[in-house]
Amino acid sequence: MAASSGNPEVKLLGVRLSPFVIRAGIALNLKEVQYEFLEEKFGAKSELLLKSNPVYKKMPVLIHDGKSICESMIIVQYIDDVWAGSGTTLMPTDPYDKAMHRFWTAYFDDKFFNSLFSLIYIMSQTEEAKAEAKEQMRAVLQLLEEAFVKISKGKPFFGGDTIKYLDIALGSFLGWMRATEEIIDLKLLDDARIPLLCTWAENFCNNEAVQNASPETDKIVEFVKFLWSEYIPGLPPAK
Repeated sequence: MAASSGNPEVKLLGVRLSPFVIRAGIALNLKEVQYEFLEEKFGAKSELLLKSNPVYKKMPVLIHDGKSICESMIIVQYIDDVWAGSGTTLMPTDPYDKAMHRFWTAYFDDKFFNSLFSLIYIMSQTEEAKAEAKEQMRAVLQLLEEAFVKISKGKPFFGGDTIKYLDIALGSFLGWMRATEEIIDLKLLDDARIPLLCTWAENFCNNEAVQNASPETDKIVEFVKFLWSEYIPGLPPAK
C-alpha cells in the first residue's frame, strides 16, 4: 500500500514469507497505517537494507519519515506508540499485563524459533533425536497453552478481546507451523493437547488485518522445501 497523503512516508522492508516481517505487517494493518512494502530478495542484502540496519543487517526494517527502526517486536512497539490514536491498541495498559506479554514474547523467541526449525533440521538424524525434538516442541506449546489460560482471562486472545503484542509475536509463526506440519507429517496444533491455543489460532487467522499481512501456507511450504533442498545437506528429498 502506498503511504497516504498528509502522513509521513512509511515503508516496510523485508521478505513477505518471513514471520518477523509478518509481525510488522500485522501491526501496521491493525493500526490502519498505510505503507509501501519493499520486497527484499532472499539470500541477498540490498544497499537499502545495509544502510537501514547497519548493525544486524537483517529484516524487517520499518522506515518512517526517513528514520529506520529495526527488530520485529521493537517495530511493533514503535507502531503502537506513534499511531496511538489509530486502530487497535497493541500493548496492554496494565503494567503487569504488559510485563507478561513481554516475558512470553521473549520466551517464545528464545525457545519456539529454535524448536520449530530444529524439527526440519533433525529429520536426517536418529529416531531418538527426532523424538526428542518433537517432545521439546510439544513442551513449548503446552507452556503457551497454560500461559493463554492466565493471560487471556477467558477472552479470545492473549490481549483479551483484541489482538495485542503477544498475539502478534506468536501468530506470525502460524503459517510456518502449518507448513512444518505438512512437510514432516507432525501435528503441532493438536486439539487434543492444546485445545485453547488451537481456538486462539483460528480466531487470530480469521482477522482481516492478519490475513492481509500473511502469505498462503502453500507458499511457505514451497519456500521451506527450497531451503530443505538447498541448505540442509543430508536430509531426504522433500515430499
